[in-house]
Amino acid sequence: MSTEQRMKTDIEIAQEATLKPIHEIAATVGLSADDIEQYGKYKAKISLDVYRRLADKQDGKLILVTAISPTPAGEGKSTTTVGLGQALGKLLADTEQTAMICLREPSLGPSFGMKGGAAGGGYSQIVPMEDINLHFTGDFHAITSAHNLLAALIDNHIHQGNLLRFDVRRVSWNRVLDMNDRALRQIVVGLGGPANGVPRESGFDITVASEVMAVLCLAQDEQDLKERLKRMVIGYNLDKAPITVADLGAEGAMAVLLKEAIKPNLVQTLEHTPALVHGGPFANIAHGCNSVIATKMALKLADYVVTEAGFGADLGAEKFFHIKCRQAGLQPTATVVVATIRALKMHGGVDKASLGAPNEEAVRLGLSNLSKHIENVQMFNIPAVVAINKFPTDSEEEIRIVTDWCRDNGIPVALSDVFTRGGDGGLALAEQVLRVVNERPGSLMYLYNEEDTVQEKIEAIVRDVYGGEGVQFTSKAQTMLKRIEEMGLSHLPICMAKTQYSFSDNPNLRGRPEGFTITIRELRISAGAGFIVAITGDIMTMPGLPKVPAAMNMDLLEEGKIIGLF
Repeated sequence: MSTEQRMKTDIEIAQEATLKPIHEIAATVGLSADDIEQYGKYKAKISLDVYRRLADKQDGKLILVTAISPTPAGEGKSTTTVGLGQALGKLLADTEQTAMICLREPSLGPSFGMKGGAAGGGYSQIVPMEDINLHFTGDFHAITSAHNLLAALIDNHIHQGNLLRFDVRRVSWNRVLDMNDRALRQIVVGLGGPANGVPRESGFDITVASEVMAVLCLAQDEQDLKERLKRMVIGYNLDKAPITVADLGAEGAMAVLLKEAIKPNLVQTLEHTPALVHGGPFANIAHGCNSVIATKMALKLADYVVTEAGFGADLGAEKFFHIKCRQAGLQPTATVVVATIRALKMHGGVDKASLGAPNEEAVRLGLSNLSKHIENVQMFNIPAVVAINKFPTDSEEEIRIVTDWCRDNGIPVALSDVFTRGGDGGLALAEQVLRVVNERPGSLMYLYNEEDTVQEKIEAIVRDVYGGEGVQFTSKAQTMLKRIEEMGLSHLPICMAKTQYSFSDNPNLRGRPEGFTITIRELRISAGAGFIVAITGDIMTMPGLPKVPAAMNMDLLEEGKIIGLF
């Protein structure tokens, strides 16, 4: 590959790609023109009738992509997921078997802020990249509208006599916006006199933090969606008893707005591997996975399905197993743990500015972080394969340190160069994954029982997954523990809201810290999604923009060409 090609931006690579009409992509997995609803030439929604029709068909094999603890150096989970899917497509090309990819939809907030999109990168992208990273098929707008309709109905109910006796100090349902905007974190609504409602404090969250998003991504059909919406707790009355969407009677109208959004979206990779891109819940305040419907549909359509979970294996994989797999009855067969030499060096004590310089000792020290993530996956009885996501600054000796360590510990490992070489750069990884999946697939086990108390579940995660010594609960969290028990919700799984940068709740403790305790400062009930959120540290549900947002580098040129979008 030439130097010129290597210097191209993601959007330039995507814009130069030749895409196939989406009905041709659909046909590769047995879908007819009647099974899809096209959004232009290269995007489509798949009818839920497809899943109902294929309900008795045997599932394909599910492969999860996760990573070591994230660093500012980047790990490349989405890029690896896409590249692995493309590589599997190449390996299976002469067989009757197929591969598909399942990813989350990107949020506009991070796309215009600083994180970037979630469409992969380099020569391992899903396309049309601009559409996917912008408005796509309108799913996020539908979720935003459904959420804000409920907020409007709550304030109208209070204004119109408050029959449900909402305590206006304890309305827990904010409004949402799919954009980073710190100025909206805390607001006051209802100002301007009696005609404008009842004044109260409120705020905005980003759309991906909405429980409606989590509900849509965990619902298994339209009826399940409505039942989950009904269970959502939206506030408390003057007797401190919970008020739900069902009490207000808003679930029907919300479901109407979500009628199209619940259908998975079909796109393709640069190498025409079919990809379902659907849903995008926050990876800390929620479970950070694409929709259950998309995953289960892909398992009916393809022999191998590659999906990912947000952040490292301590957050993303743990929630994928305990929340998504448990609720949906999914059985993953293998997990790919993505690591980079750069990130290992950061976990070994090197600052970001010095990551380009070879540092073999730092790589060795950083292996402690990789080791713990592998242990975490194996605790769920799922085999791990390590993917070393290659960067140009990686030295051969640094790579050899990681590969030797993996082999000495019996861990399958492969160098992945999918960013610069696409599917060809992931063939070695795909071969390792196929070997594991077909010769010694996992059988999912859980680290806690449903009948355990909320406190016992949190302690199990902290002890076993994070390697911590214990858990402390603030008085506010202790009060919520009692309320959760009184409401009969102790059986729900735990969704830990914790910094992604460390196993602890201190983002500065890299590597594999020991001897720490986790402080649970707050517990939130997501009864519709079906989990309890345990909040540690300073978790934010409405991000702000950086000093120079990514939006400042974007533009629309003549003939509709976008520049600056990655």
